[in-house]
Amino acid sequence: MTDTTTIDVPGYKAGTWVLDPAHSEVTFSVRHMMISKVRGTFGMKSATLVAPENPLDAQVEASVDVTSVDTKDEGRDNHLRSGDFFDAENHPTMEFRSTGARIADGDFLVDGDLTIRGVTKPVTFEFEFGGFGTDPWGNYKAGATAKTVVNREDFGLTWNAALETGGVLVGKDVTITLELQGALQQD
Repeated sequence: MTDTTTIDVPGYKAGTWVLDPAHSEVTFSVRHMMISKVRGTFGMKSATLVAPENPLDAQVEASVDVTSVDTKDEGRDNHLRSGDFFDAENHPTMEFRSTGARIADGDFLVDGDLTIRGVTKPVTFEFEFGGFGTDPWGNYKAGATAKTVVNREDFGLTWNAALETGGVLVGKDVTITLELQGALQQD
């Protein structure tokens, strides 16, 4: 069941929220050799949430720096930046722009368009509010986690290698997790 009318989020305040990059990160995980997972991070360039009175009417725009990819292996990171994967020289960012928000089966979902390597596809992030509070300097902050799974091949990231034991080196499904903290802009 989907409800798109209104939602009450305790502590929520309307206004423009901007990303606190020192307290936010983008992580991903993907199957490696079909037996384990490789995890990595990206640096967030920017994120803005324009939040009207009803959170379901909010608009989100975010940009991630793909040149900052870090999997704790310099050779792999350079390969990920290359034309085999992100082609960071020509596509240095991943972009997300929301198209709507909704409640479905009790989950807060944010739909939008994700652009990777110049290819834009619709995705849905499951969104969990972490809470709201005022820091020691008087800034009103919000925390949240957002998560989605995408097929990397849908975005043109198709490089792979067959394994002697069967299967492939890199899985198709990539889990993207955003740990976000933002600040309400003061007038």
